[in-house]
This record gives sequence, structure tokens and C-alpha cells, in this order.
Amino acid sequence: MKTKDFTTTILVDATAQEVFNAINNVRGWWSENIEGDTDKLNSEFVYHYQDVHRARMRIIEIVPDEKMVWHVLDNFFKFTKDESEWKDTRIIFEISGKNGKTQLTFTHEGLVPEYECFNVCHDAWTHYVQDSLKDLIVTGKGSPTPKDAEETQSPDQHVSAEQTGTKSICHRLLIEAPAEKVYAALTTQGGLAGWWTPETTAKAETGSVSRFAFGPTYFKEMKIEELKPYSRVKWLCLHAYEEWIGTTLTFELEPHARGSILLFHHDGWAAYTPEFASCSYDWALFFRSLKSYCETGKGFPYPEFNK
Repeated sequence: MKTKDFTTTILVDATAQEVFNAINNVRGWWSENIEGDTDKLNSEFVYHYQDVHRARMRIIEIVPDEKMVWHVLDNFFKFTKDESEWKDTRIIFEISGKNGKTQLTFTHEGLVPEYECFNVCHDAWTHYVQDSLKDLIVTGKGSPTPKDAEETQSPDQHVSAEQTGTKSICHRLLIEAPAEKVYAALTTQGGLAGWWTPETTAKAETGSVSRFAFGPTYFKEMKIEELKPYSRVKWLCLHAYEEWIGTTLTFELEPHARGSILLFHHDGWAAYTPEFASCSYDWALFFRSLKSYCETGKGFPYPEFNK
């Protein structure tokens, strides 16, 4: 019995030409970190995501408004034992008409369940095709991985609690979902409402202030200090219990063969107090909610988080 390759399909109210043009705009739906031509037969292009994933593709077939095929010439994953998974596989886009609309069938031929990266690649391709590419076709704007920025370090970044004399809450957990999905859960209003509190007002914009209400009389306000897509989110607490104010909350994501590793640290506590202990326990419960939300689509936000 032949092992099934990964495939996913979208149906859009657009012409075949519009779908074909969107596929060719790879920087508009997959990643801005691409070098080379992505729309010419026999051309090669290189994709990279930080130091985690890089791939070199050759376009081996183009049938305008009908089909596009990439051949993966080389590939590297940082998080798999076999660093060359994907190599010599093919990525196929097939366009057809269906019920007065246009259907796109995406197949990664050779991406099979036996691959160590299969689960995370399955979810990542699903995100980029079902969400980003579809949005690019329908609305003209996708959500590709942004261009890598040069690493800049603020004066307080990576300064340990030991150096400052303060205390930190730390948690580390595996979430069986790609970093793209976890990042959205940490930065968008809908995502945060799905695992922390439904009473969320938030924008994924550096410098903005997010508000999180927990019942009719208590709320927290966080200034978004840093957003590094798919790898780092940092907040500064402006309003909450007195011991929270001025603390920083950092979420760091690292790709894993089964999804993503989340490392969270809540820094700047003055002392080990009862509130510190309660907060650490509550964060553990909320991260259970975040994990469930990312893996199943259903979290346990306030007030369900401790049930």
C-alpha cells in the first residue's frame, strides 16, 4: 500500500489566473526570506527560516493557470535527526474549476508520515496554504514569514534575574503545533481570548497596549515591547496587582520535530512572595490552556482554567 503524501485543498471565488499569480508570489504567502526567481521554468530559489530551516527549490514544471511544480534540491532542518528530510521531494500546485469556483490542490509529494518532521510540516503547510495563500488570493494580502531582521539587543534583554537581584517565574513546555500557530495564539486578540481570558483587547503591534479583564473589577494591561514573528514576544506590565507592575513577560518559541518548545519567563519580581507563588501556579494552568488551544482549537481560558 502506497504511503499517502501530504495534500490539502482550497476552493476560492477567483479566476484560475488569479490563483496562479498568487502561487507565484511566494514571498506574499510563504516567506519574505526567499532569494531567486519564483515564477520562471528551471529557475532556482532559496528559502530560509532563521537558522532552523533552509531549502533550495527548482521550478521543474509550469502550465499557466493550471499547474506549478517545485523540486526540492536540498534541505536542512535543525530539529530533526535526519537533517535532509524533504530532499528530492516535489511540491505540486494544481488548479481546476469546481462548482463555478477555482480549486487549488496542494501536494507535497514525498512528505509522508514516516518523516520525523511530518506533523509539524503538516500543520505549517496547512497554515500557509489554507490561511496565508487563500487570504492572498481572496484579499490580496497573505501572512508570510516576515523578512529576518538583524538581531538587536535592548539594554535589559538577556539580563538574568541573578544579575539584577530580582526573581523570575519560568515554564517550559512542548506544544504539538507549529510556531506559526503558537505565535498567533500569543499575539492576536482571538488567540489570546482563546486561552487566557475572553475579555481581551489586543493588537499585534509593537508599542500597543493590550487589556485583559478577569471579571468585572480586575484587569491587566501589557505594553507590547517586542514582536519577533514565530520566535519571541515580550510584554511590560503596566497595570495589575502591585507586584506585577514593571515586570516583563517573555515568550520564546523554538521549532521542534513535534511542534514547538515554549520557554516563558516572567521577570522582575522583587521577592518570593505568596503572590509570586500563586502566579507561578496560575501560569502553569494557563499554559495547559494554551497547549490545548493550539493543539485542539479549544482552550480553557478564565474562568475555566483551574477546573
